Amino acid sequence: MSEEKQENGTSSVGEVPEIELIIKASTIDGRRKGACLFCQEYFMDLYLLAELKTISLKVTTVDMQKPPPDFRTNFEATHPPILIDNGLAILENDKIERHIMKNVPGGHNLFVQDKEVATLIENLYSKLKLVLVKKDEQKNNALLSHLKKINDHLAQRNSRFLTGDCICCFDCELMVRLQHIRVAGKYFSDFEIPNNLTALWRYMYHMYQLDAFTQSCPADQDIINHYKLQQAKGDLKVRQMEMLKMKKHEELETPTFTTSIPIDISD
Repeated sequence: MSEEKQENGTSSVGEVPEIELIIKASTIDGRRKGACLFCQEYFMDLYLLAELKTISLKVTTVDMQKPPPDFRTNFEATHPPILIDNGLAILENDKIERHIMKNVPGGHNLFVQDKEVATLIENLYSKLKLVLVKKDEQKNNALLSHLKKINDHLAQRNSRFLTGDCICCFDCELMVRLQHIRVAGKYFSDFEIPNNLTALWRYMYHMYQLDAFTQSCPADQDIINHYKLQQAKGDLKVRQMEMLKMKKHEELETPTFTTSIPIDISD
């Protein structure tokens, strides 16, 4: 690929398999990490395994606005995330999850079974998308209600993460979406996670301490631009104007990453 970087939680020891994850690059500079939810989610999963030294992780970013010839040749119209394990390319999200769980060393420990948690975090992202479309009190309240349910679950379990004190796949799924809610929700709809959801903020604090999150997290500017382009998707002229405006200033901005916590956390 034309743009590539190595991301390992730790250096590899002995004979461990190398897993490559191809992710979407930033729509701003075409090089750094983009704001694809699933790309970051699987990046986090694999980074955690790399920290345990069960794998060596290589992450490659691809600019999908002008993909390099070798990418087009190998994968045609397929969009990342793409996982490559010993020459085998896995192209679909559900197949990537299944492969990590069943074939990547240590992966089965991340993919725990918890129907309550699975149901709890389901459809959270769809509520954010409705909030971003138009400022609407009813849509805001639906998202707030969902966040409160997650907050109540965390308060009841009194654990660092969703299923206990060990991180799992559900945490990688949820935290990526919480970051988009925090950054895009504020920018487009002035939506903020209430300070009184203390268990949720404590959870986010613990997630922000993890290299798996900070190393995989896209910049605020990339999250915002991701939704700008989505909103302009149906109108090619608007999309082109957005890209032109972005080139004038956003490419020159120093990337920022929102990881502050608005309340005191007693850990």
